[in-house]
Amino acid sequence: MAASSRSARDAKRRVQQMEAKRELRKEQDKRRKRDNVLAAGAGTAAIALAVVLQLTVFSANPTEEQFAAAQADLAAPSASATPSATPAATNGENIPKPETAAGKTFTGELKLNSGTLGVELDGTRAPQAAAVFKSLADQNFYNGVSCHRLTTAENFGVLQCGSKAGDGSSDPSYTWGPLENTPPDNNYPAGTIAVARTGGNAHGNGTQFFIVYKDTVIPADAAGGYTVVGKVTAGLDVVTGIAAAGLKPGGGATDGAPVEPVTIDSFSLK
Repeated sequence: MAASSRSARDAKRRVQQMEAKRELRKEQDKRRKRDNVLAAGAGTAAIALAVVLQLTVFSANPTEEQFAAAQADLAAPSASATPSATPAATNGENIPKPETAAGKTFTGELKLNSGTLGVELDGTRAPQAAAVFKSLADQNFYNGVSCHRLTTAENFGVLQCGSKAGDGSSDPSYTWGPLENTPPDNNYPAGTIAVARTGGNAHGNGTQFFIVYKDTVIPADAAGGYTVVGKVTAGLDVVTGIAAAGLKPGGGATDGAPVEPVTIDSFSLK
């Protein structure tokens, strides 16, 4: 009887684990539709719960087969069993190779409808990221694209750009990694240009980037920090001016759309 009771408890636990895992997957699907630059403090309660579950319940990562077995109250591998190895994430053929930017420095201009910024990308510290943004700039990808997000908190000041749809959503067919040149202290100085990505995903980078207009702290998430690809060399006052104008009514108190729409006229690098 004792063994049967223990087996039932184990089966119930495995069912709960898999149900929690499914909820996590649902939440991750929602999060992929927007970029998660704010790694901590701005998440919803559901996201926070998903993170807790990921760190505690899913250390064993039960399989679908184990879940089915648990539902039928059958014997299944214990929660301490080692999960099957999964292949490392790799970039698709549509992502430029880091070798095209390795060891190079790209300079140019990011022209916004409100002013022009001088920029520099670092292909030595972030060759994959520099290759991606050089390629996108050369294709005129950013022409007409908006800077949809502005944050104005005391220690969190960024302008985020590059969502083709203009709403923060990303293109699932254009994702890449790995993370490069991430600040070990989570500090992003004013003038930093970094890569926005989906939360908890080191291969969740895409076409979006953010410009830090004042010294900012962004806590690392489960995947790490955010790739610093370059810096603003001139015209940072253009971004501080956008921030000073404030946020569009109806959004968050310190996180939302700029009150005056911001669009990219052109992005050129050489």
